[in-house]
Order: sequence, then structure tokens, then C-alpha cells
Amino acid sequence: MSLLASPAPGSVARERALLLLAGAAAAAVLPALVRRARRRGLLPATAAAAGTDEGRSTTSSAGGGAGAYETRKAVDEYLQFHYGRPEDILPYDCGPKEALRFAERLAMLCERHCTALQDFTGERKPPLAIDVGCAVGGATFELARAFPHVLGIDYSQTFVNTANTMKERGWMRYRAVEEGALTVERVAAVAEDIDRGRVRFQQGDACNLPAELGQVDAVLAANLLCRLPDPAAFLARCTSLLRRGGVLVLVSPFSWLPAWTDKGSWLGGYTDAEGKAVWSADTLKAILSVHFDLVEEAEVPFLIREHRRKFQWGCSHAMVWRRK
Repeated sequence: MSLLASPAPGSVARERALLLLAGAAAAAVLPALVRRARRRGLLPATAAAAGTDEGRSTTSSAGGGAGAYETRKAVDEYLQFHYGRPEDILPYDCGPKEALRFAERLAMLCERHCTALQDFTGERKPPLAIDVGCAVGGATFELARAFPHVLGIDYSQTFVNTANTMKERGWMRYRAVEEGALTVERVAAVAEDIDRGRVRFQQGDACNLPAELGQVDAVLAANLLCRLPDPAAFLARCTSLLRRGGVLVLVSPFSWLPAWTDKGSWLGGYTDAEGKAVWSADTLKAILSVHFDLVEEAEVPFLIREHRRKFQWGCSHAMVWRRK
């Protein structure tokens, strides 16, 4: 089925998503589609087509945007989130224990469904996984338990530098807030049974991944989609990035905010021109089913510690897709 095929009547979410994914291959017809979509109210007048820079947020870190990840505060918070011991993050008998060990559970989703890991014939190259939006590398290292080669990519150079420090020496100090201005120093560490030599990190843009990456067997994108200026461009790239049979693991709370993603590029969380609610999961199913089979959906809770008596509990929607 063509990415430019007309949607079924009333399927405005599908038409909007297909329009965003049209990309360079449809350059000759894209302007007409954009005009038609704007007339029907599927895209606002300032919405960007996939592959352009319109609508990209330049908001400071105080209100969101990529700059939020370049601070020492963000590094400390993510080191704690990715590597903190469960008893340090949630030191109480009460509380959502099932939301701990987020990075480990993400890696297990990839491992469970990647058929390349079950190929013992030796006729193909060793499986390769990419963790897009890897932050400080927690899930990237967990993927290395099963995958012989893992690449972590993040837009934040500060996060990539931190992840490389974790690779080089296996640990890094961070400060956790206890109460007010009171903090405690802790150590983030990669598990000793993980081969850090299997992992590498590089800075990169999820909306413009380089062709030099070739094709891979698994792509993990955890809590990433709703932090991208152009999530449709990332999804379109995943089609060529994955080998046939490869798995795309999308995990997202769908926390769409204009500071990160121009509203015209949201995949859901709004009402269409007919007044119907558009849900992100439905949009993903509409656009990815062209080249992928949905093999699992799951609820993936996570817990972020702000201080010892305040936490952010979230529940991301996980979707595992296999490339046709």
C-alpha cells in the first residue's frame, strides 16, 4: 500500500500521519496534499511537513526543549533514573515497586522479540541494536546483555559524554536531592556482568539519522516520541533502518507539549476537524502497519525520584513492531 494512498472516510488521523510521512519521495505532490489537509483542518497553517525545520522549538530549558538535557541537574536525575539502586530510589515498603528497573525491562522487550538473537547458524552478521534517545545509557548497557553490538544515540552532547564516561570507567558520582537544598552523593554503576566493550555512543538527531548507520536488527525508542520536534520523520526513517524481521520497540507516555513538539506535528492528543479525539496509539497503528506487524502491546510503568518524598510515576504505552 502506498504511503500516499487515500484514507478511509473519516480516518483523519491516518491521512494526517501519512501526509507527515510522505517525505522527499513525494516532493512533487506534497504541497498539494498540505494545502488540502490545511483546508480540511488536519494541519494548522504553520505545521511543518516531514523533513523541514518549521515549527522546531527553540524554547529554553526552563520551559522544555533540548536545552533541558544539557545541565548538571539533568545528568544527576538521569543517572539516578537509569542506574539508581531500587532501595535508593524508593526507600519505602509502600509504593509502586513494579515501576523500578525501567532500563532492564526495556531491554527485555527488545530481546524477547528479536529473532536475530535466535539465529545460531552463523550465516549472518552478529545482531546490532540501536537505542535512540539513549540519554545516559542505562538501557543501552542492558541491551548489551543479549546483543553483541549496541549503539546509543542522543541529541544531547552532555548525555553522550556522560554515557561515554560510564563506558570508560563503569561508574560516575551523582547527587540526589533529599529535601530542599539537602543532597546526598551516590554512585551510578554499570552492572559488573555487562560487557561495556559491546557498547558505543554518539551524538545524533533522531529526526535525521545518518544513512551510514546501515540496517540493524532492533531499534529501541523509549520515552522519546513526544520529545521530538518531528516524530513522523523518525518513524519514517525506521522503515529503512530496520532489516526485514527486525523489531522496533516504541515506548511512550505520549506527553505532548508545544515546548518540545509543535502542535502541528503531534501524533495524537488533539481533536480533528470533525471533533473526534485523535489518540497517538491509533495513529501509530495506522502508519506503521504499512511496513510493520504489531507483535506486542504492554503497559510499562516507570518511577522518577524528585526527592525522597516526592516522585513522578508514569505509565508508558509499549508497542513492539516487526519489519515485514
